[in-house]
This record gives sequence, C-alpha cells and structure tokens, in this order.
Amino acid sequence: MWPPRLPCVVLVRWGCWRGRFARAMSEGSSRRPRLPKDSLRHLRTREKRGSVGDRVGPSTVYLQVAASGTRDAGAALYVFSEFNRYLFNCGEGIQRIMQEHKLKVARLDNIFLTRMHWSNVGGLSGMILTLKETGLPKCVLSGPPQLEKYLEAIKVFSGPLKGINLAVRPYSAPEYKDETMTVFQLPIQNDSWKIKGRDPSLVVAFICKLHMKQGNFLALKAKELGLPVGTSAIAPIIAAVKAGKSVTYEGRKILPEEVCGPPDPGSVFIVVECPDQGFVEPICENDTFRRYQEEKAEAHVAVVVHMTPESILKDSRYQQWMERFGPKTQHLILNENCTSVHHLRSLKIQTQLNLIDSHIFPQLTSYNYKEDLATFSLPVIRGECLLKYQLRPKLHWQKDACITCNPGEFETEALDLPNFQERVQEYKENMVDSRAQLGKGIQYPEVIFLGTGSAIPMKIRNVSSTLVNISSDQSLLLDCGEGTFGQLCRHYGDEVDRILVNIAAVFVSHIHADHHTGLLNILLQRNRALASVGKSSIPLLLVAPTQVMTWLQQYHDHCQEILGAVSMIPAKCLQKGTEVSKPMIARLITSLLEKYDLEEFQTCLVKHCKNAFGCALVHKSGWKIVYSGDTMPCDALVQLGKGATMLIHEATLEDGLEEEAVEKTHSTTSQAIGVGVKMNAKFIMLNHFSQRYAKIPLFSPDFNEKVGIAFDHMRVCIYHVLCSWIEVWGREFVSCTFSYFETLIPSPFPFSLFSKVIYYRFFLLTIPRIDLACL
Repeated sequence: MWPPRLPCVVLVRWGCWRGRFARAMSEGSSRRPRLPKDSLRHLRTREKRGSVGDRVGPSTVYLQVAASGTRDAGAALYVFSEFNRYLFNCGEGIQRIMQEHKLKVARLDNIFLTRMHWSNVGGLSGMILTLKETGLPKCVLSGPPQLEKYLEAIKVFSGPLKGINLAVRPYSAPEYKDETMTVFQLPIQNDSWKIKGRDPSLVVAFICKLHMKQGNFLALKAKELGLPVGTSAIAPIIAAVKAGKSVTYEGRKILPEEVCGPPDPGSVFIVVECPDQGFVEPICENDTFRRYQEEKAEAHVAVVVHMTPESILKDSRYQQWMERFGPKTQHLILNENCTSVHHLRSLKIQTQLNLIDSHIFPQLTSYNYKEDLATFSLPVIRGECLLKYQLRPKLHWQKDACITCNPGEFETEALDLPNFQERVQEYKENMVDSRAQLGKGIQYPEVIFLGTGSAIPMKIRNVSSTLVNISSDQSLLLDCGEGTFGQLCRHYGDEVDRILVNIAAVFVSHIHADHHTGLLNILLQRNRALASVGKSSIPLLLVAPTQVMTWLQQYHDHCQEILGAVSMIPAKCLQKGTEVSKPMIARLITSLLEKYDLEEFQTCLVKHCKNAFGCALVHKSGWKIVYSGDTMPCDALVQLGKGATMLIHEATLEDGLEEEAVEKTHSTTSQAIGVGVKMNAKFIMLNHFSQRYAKIPLFSPDFNEKVGIAFDHMRVCIYHVLCSWIEVWGREFVSCTFSYFETLIPSPFPFSLFSKVIYYRFFLLTIPRIDLACL
C-alpha cells in the first residue's frame, strides 16, 4: 500500500496565541459592513444630461487595450468617454483583467463582438452575470448573427437573465448612436465556405465616428473683448457662441470664432478582425472601407485596430490596404505576437514567494509565440495591456499606464528586508541534504491549484480549477472555471501544449458558471496542441452532469464545431452501485480507468445545487484523492472519501457565517475540516474561498497540522506532504520564513507547514515595506 509509512509532521504549540485567536473567532468577523454602493448614479447623471438641451460630444475619449491578444488573453479593446464605456470583444478572462486594472465593468453600455469564436465571446457569460448583479438595467450587444442563440445557450446554466435587458443588435441593423459616437457595423463575408446553422464565414467590423464637439470658450480672450467673464451674465453668451451664433454686447457684435476655439469634427476609429486568408480579399475590396481611404475621405481615420494574426499582416494585399488609409492614420496590432503581462499582482506575489521555496511556488512564465513579426512602412504599434490612444482632446499615444514588469525589482523588494537573504541561504543549504533523503523521481501525484476562488474571477484568485498530474504524461482537471487555460499558460509557459496533450479527462462537479465555463477553451486549445505535435484529435473524456451537454450542444449547433472533441461520461454513472446499461459509456469508463492507472473513479451527489457531484480517485499504487466540488457538509462525501490520502474541500465562508453557508449551500472552514476528520483524511486542502477573502481566509481554531490552504499556482506533491522528511524540511522552512516575518506574526504559531506558507503569503501581500498594500 502507498505510502510506505506515515510520518510525523511539523507540530507547533498553540500557547496564548490559540486563546487570543479563538476569542477573536468566537466574536465573529470584525469587518465593518460596507455601505450599499450607489451603482446607478451614472445612469441618473446621464438622464439628467440628456434632458438639458442638445447633447454635445464628450471632451475626453480614449481607446485602451484591455487584453493584447496573447494566447492567454484574447484581444479586447476598452473605449472610454465621460458619457459611455464600451468593450470590443469579450474573451475568456477579460473580467479578471478589468477588475485588476480598475476598468469599470459596471459602466459598460455596449459590447461589440467581431465574430462568434470562443476567443471573442468566452468571457461574455460571466460578464453578463456580473453586469446583472451590479444592477445595470440595459446592455447593448452588437455583432454576428449567432449572438442571440449564444445568449439562449447561456441560460442553460445561468437561468433566466431577469433584471437586465440584453438588447441584441444584429449586424444588419442600422447604425447605433449614443452621446459619444455613431457606430456602423460592417459585415464581411468569406463566401468560400459556410456551414448550415453556423456562420464562421462572417466577421463584423466596426466603424466608429465621434460626435462633433463645440470649440472651447476662451475666457481670457472674451475678457479682453469686454465680455462680463466671471458674472452670471456670461452664461447665455457662452451658450450662444458655442452654438455658433453671434451675440451683441454693449453695442458690439461678437463672432463665435473670436471667443471660441475651433470645433472638433470628431475622429473615426475602426476595429477589424481578419482571422484567416479567406477574409483578406473581402476586406481589401470593401467599398465602405474605401470611402475612408480616398483623398477626399468622409472623415479622418485616426486609428485602425487590427485583431489579426501575423500571417495575415505579412500578406502584401493586406499591407497595401493598410497603406491606403494614409500616413496620418495609426495602426494598433492585437494578436498572439504581442508580449504583455496582464496579471501583474499574481506574478509579483509568486516571484517573491519563489525566493523562499521554488517547489511550492514555482516562478510564473508566459507562452512565447514563435512566428516572425511582419514589417511595415506605416505608423504601427503593437498592443500592450493598458496602452491608450487618446482621441480627444488630442490625438496621441499614452504609454504611462502600460504595465511595467521587472521580476528583478520584485525580488529586490523582498531581499532588502533585514536578514532575509541569510536565512533563505541557510534554509536552502539545509534543504539539499533533507530533500536528498527523499530519493530521486518521487514527484507524483502532484496537485496544481489553478483557481481557488468562488463565484467570479479576481486579481488574486481565479475561479475553480485544479490540475492533478498523476505522472509525467497523465494529467486530469477537477473543474474548469473561466480562465483555466490562461492559468495553465502562465504556470507552464511554452510547456503548456505538453500539459494539454497529457489531459485526457476533465471532471466538472456541477453547472455553475465558475466551475465549467473554461471547458470550451480547454477543448479548443487541446485540439491545437495535439495538431502541433502531429497527433490526431483524441476526444477528451468529460465526467460531468448531463446538463453540461445541453450547453455544449447549443454552442456546437450555432457557434463552433466542438462536440467531436469530447466524449461524455455522465457523473451519475460513476456512483457506487450504479449499473451502466449503455455499452458505449461502459467502454468510456474502462478507458478512463486505464488511462490513469486507477482502481476506481467514483462520484457521489453532494449538497449544493441539483446534480452537483463530488468525486474520489483511487490509484493502483494506493493513494486516494477526494474532491468535494461545492457542497455543505455531506455524509455521502464522507463515505466516499474514507481513508483519503488528500481531501480537497471547499471552504467558501468563515466560521460564524453558518447561516449564510446554509443559504448558499456552501461550507465554512471548520465544517470542511470536520468532513476531513470524519473520513480520516491524512491531509486536507481547503479551497474555493469567497472572494471577500481574496488574500487569505480567516482561520478557524480547528486548523491543525493536517490542514493546508490552497492558493493559485500553488504546487503540492502528496508524497512530500505525508513523508517523514517533512519534519526536517518543515523545521528549516519555518526557521527561514519566521526570521522574515517574526515581527509580524505572534509566536508560537498553530498551523501546519502549508498553512504557514500561505499565512506568510498573506503578510507578504499586505506589509507596506514591499509596497503590496494596494492589493
């Protein structure tokens, strides 16, 4: 049986700290309740503005790159004016990026989609649910013909989208006009192929023209002409001259041009996607584009945003089309060749923690696209996250907001702390001998926590997903929330395709959006990875509630062909004692067990929503991993997990919120630990924390040496958790890290090694000396 023997683990006395902490916990959360936010104030302001005279164009308008088009962050453009906010494309993970960088989701009026592809719409379901929660009464969605069908498919797992009016404007609708600009939709058809029910042969370009803005009133010049500047009498004069009318004051006629700057007629910007060679000719020969390219163009095009792969940018026809806009038009490129960090906070934290232990907290990386860059004779800028192009008041690029990423600086911040380097060096020297005792090659099974938050993705924690590496070429995903592929990209970098090829199965616990909306991207990216290594497409084994197939079927029928990439095993068929009557499903179950060398893969119903499941994996070598999914304390899960090597259990809420936990069918920290104790689990990893505890959850007195806290990108080797060398390793680790935090943490400290690591992480997030308090 595995493991060969059970170890001692690091034990630390509780002392007076336990009493102090227990009292704090018994008194409940000390957080002050937040005052309700007036989320609709901007809507009332807009109504008031619209009721006072004629609307005038905004004074400030800029484009900002929300996502630069890298493999882990599909291209998205945010447009700001003081009146409106817009988003062009809404790929997977965009909500998390916007939240981190304070691009306000709740202010979005319009979402424009260039085509019905997952890279463009993968974040739309989560975005809509968030907009609904903020109280936004209406959002206009514009784009390809399948958009309405896509929204219907979302309702499979979201339920009726009451409380928000999603107004869908098909590409054939007339121009859209609001307080900021007029938007023309331009359908571009690739007639070479079309599939019934889907229309991947159509993309939609957007031509956006800002409304004219009246010239500014020149107060100094008006004062020189004797006008009553600074008195109430000046107001009607300003209104008249800004409306282009002459006024007479004290017998003198004042012309508008004497006291007003020139009006801004309103620039044009264009957003276009050319996904493949079949669209090059239709774009280059489009008559509407030509009207903005000729010498006597309808309006000056300030910037063209190209969401276009590098192979198309190298096409001479496409480059000639770009040149026809003239030398004064700027061009912004968003594609996989852009190199940009989007999630700075998690990168910075991980870089600093990596100094203490590179095994638990591996350095994050990125996927580097290897295609040569196109060259241009035009003013071309490659996108970076948060790069701005100012359309008003003045046309110019603004790079001051772009993310600056210098891992060396992050390390220096930590290394400059007193005695830190000496203690880290001492720890590492001692670890050479300690880890040598372990022997070589003992690495698996290995658990990578990709997403450890609940409900919505946030800058510190992404939503649910856990990768289990059973061996060097066998991997399995437990849940697959939005952004899972992006987390894999940042964790593995150029190795991500190897991991995707290794993933033969995904377990989806239930159909809430934060547990499965990353699945489609995994399917698509896995097919791409298989093709890159010359392998034919091998269907992914999907263990999930059958309702997931309804969503996949609708997306397949109306958007993209994906069902060939998946083979479904209903989760109910893996419950103990269930007879599988369908031979096909029986064969798939056998294949699942063989692929991972498993004795058992069992599921059970848990106490959450309808058709919510937990699961247990029992390996032939003897280890057992149990995953709770979302649930209240559940006897069925206890029975399923008896003798577990590791239990991964949700702990959404802190102790003291038991009533809320019942209402939301989740568990508190002590309840989750209690489940592990009942099933006699050798180690318990708590997971799926409410985003109110983004940095670290509030601890329970029930924490002990068998309990750890999961964090995004944390790597845990089960053998290391359980084997006896942890006593030595833990002593050295605590000695090293405690010297770093000894002025911050009361001693003695009551938690297990892995709890300590994460608790230290909390202080690393918040201590002002390394400037992370802003998190």
